[in-house]
Amino acid sequence: MKKLGLVFVVGLLALLLVVTLIGCAEGTSALGAVPANLRVNLNSQQEGIWVNGSGKVSAVPDIATLRLGIEAQSTSVAQAQAQAADAMDKVMKSLTANGVAEKDIQTQTFNISKVTRWNDKEQKEVLIGYRVTNIVQAKIRTMNKVGAIIDAVAEAGGDLTRIDGIGFSVEDPTTYNAVARQKAMADAEAKAKQLAQLSGVKLGKPTYISESSYVPPPIYRPAFEKAAGAPAMVETPISPGELDITLNVQVVYSILD
Repeated sequence: MKKLGLVFVVGLLALLLVVTLIGCAEGTSALGAVPANLRVNLNSQQEGIWVNGSGKVSAVPDIATLRLGIEAQSTSVAQAQAQAADAMDKVMKSLTANGVAEKDIQTQTFNISKVTRWNDKEQKEVLIGYRVTNIVQAKIRTMNKVGAIIDAVAEAGGDLTRIDGIGFSVEDPTTYNAVARQKAMADAEAKAKQLAQLSGVKLGKPTYISESSYVPPPIYRPAFEKAAGAPAMVETPISPGELDITLNVQVVYSILD
């Protein structure tokens, strides 16, 4: 009886093993099978006519951005900081009094540094004082007041005034982008049509479109310092000129059979 029982168990295990192997084989076949109606095209990104188009429009700036501030130097940090704080307070009041909103004034740099000079006798750097620098960025939205604001700031800050430069920008380029986009797409289509004609194929519809735009940031012109103590007889002349806003597109056109 024991021998028959052992034979029965061995046979059952063998049967289970065969069933498992058959199932694995069928599963592998099912996973590896590819439906006959499925078409895989690994080169789809290479097909079609690829072109780049560019559109450019000129815009009149509506924002002037000033980088200005105070630089004070003294034999001690406390004295330099006190001088800078007093002068900067006058500059800030001058900006707001001339219509610059507080939200449009942002601190860019605040720095306290040592001032040294080379001592030939001792052959080393010698500490002679401390310099406090406080620079802000101010957006001016009334373009015809830019020159007057510069003059007012220079007078308020006195000899400690520093004006690093001025830049111009467009606050909302949406309208300009729409025009530039039309020009860019027209440019792309013209190029694609020419390529299709030269290669003897028929141009289809766009299958891929991508765009990138460029709105120039404020480009600060060379720094200048305005002498204080003597108010300007003539307002500082400022000319914003024009900005070029560029939009580029990449378009892929299909080729018709």
